[in-house]
Amino acid sequence: MSGNNTKRPLALITGVGPGTGAAIARRFSAGGYDVAMLARNGERLALLYLARRLAPAMIEAGRGAIIASGNTSALRGKAKFAGFAPTKAAQRILTEAIARELGPKGVHVAYVLIDAVIDLAWTRQRWPDAPDEFFIKPAAIAEEIWHVAHQDRSAWSFNVEIRPFGETW
Repeated sequence: MSGNNTKRPLALITGVGPGTGAAIARRFSAGGYDVAMLARNGERLALLYLARRLAPAMIEAGRGAIIASGNTSALRGKAKFAGFAPTKAAQRILTEAIARELGPKGVHVAYVLIDAVIDLAWTRQRWPDAPDEFFIKPAAIAEEIWHVAHQDRSAWSFNVEIRPFGETW
């Protein structure tokens, strides 16, 4: 921080890995934010506890944003995803409940659904013959999350779905 006592906004990004989380951290840093990052592990923090911890300061400030991201499993179950889909659906509905509570208090809460395969080294290896447009770029996800976090208060989004143009849905 500089010596001019100008306080930069803070972005706390959870689940940071080499793809989407890192891209979100870079985007917010480039946008003038101080960035704090938490990496995933077996003991990772549940969304509810994080919101309970951070919401009071946001409510007091009369502003802030909590943006959760998930995937298509939040909306529909698929074969071989029985152990995964319920947790994503629960995350989405929890985010909606938090949004309904905090929105009227000035805190924007949104859910960004990523309906795509994220462009990472391991996904490129899994789908080696897939064209570039099959993958969604982590920087593009970060740009959309930046946009949602900075929407005008008169036009807040909750459910935001993003996918590459060629994705069948």
